[in-house]
Amino acid sequence: MKVEIWSDYACPFCYIGKRNFENAVGDDNSIEVVYHSYELDPTAPLELRGNMSEMLAEKYNVSVAEADKMNANVINMAKSVGLNYDFDSIKPTNTLKMHRLSHLARELGVEQQLNEIAFDAYFTKGAYLNDNATLIGFAQAVGIAPEQAEAVLNSDAYTKSVRADQQAAKDLGITGVPYFLFNEKYAVSGAQPIEQFKAAIAQIKAKEEQPVKLVPDAADCADDSCQI
Repeated sequence: MKVEIWSDYACPFCYIGKRNFENAVGDDNSIEVVYHSYELDPTAPLELRGNMSEMLAEKYNVSVAEADKMNANVINMAKSVGLNYDFDSIKPTNTLKMHRLSHLARELGVEQQLNEIAFDAYFTKGAYLNDNATLIGFAQAVGIAPEQAEAVLNSDAYTKSVRADQQAAKDLGITGVPYFLFNEKYAVSGAQPIEQFKAAIAQIKAKEEQPVKLVPDAADCADDSCQI
């Protein structure tokens, strides 16, 4: 079984969905996973001002107190799957550079490891995903030579690959992430619970030839509806 996953490093539900999916898969080596790039906001500047609650309040025209409650709900959702989000330390930024580096990692067979490091660093450690030294450190941690990572970061390498992933998402009608596509046929969107992923995998394996309708309504990030 092949599972393609569209996600963005700035999407809190993408990390939660990633963790739930991985826990559902367990040690099933028959499942091949391929990640695809998706930018919630390709026009986002390199550095955004204000904390997460202030940005969310401005974006959705709500009070900071209401934004705090929204963030608290996401933090609790993450905590339920063992992820300790620290919204006070998050440094929102444009994610293109990180996506470009992930395509190098894909070519070298270490994309999944790099993604885990990047998500964890961004949501729990306050890493700035547009700092070359930080991203080179991520690359080194998964065995990529620092000079190779630096060459990518200091160029526009893999930009076309990122755009190709985004075009594929557009062609499929994807408007929010995380988005999981099984065997190019069956879709699951959102940060589904572990049991939902397990059920989907079992259902697809058992009924590969038949149309399968899966739940699309769990939490996810849409282009205009997710804090970054």
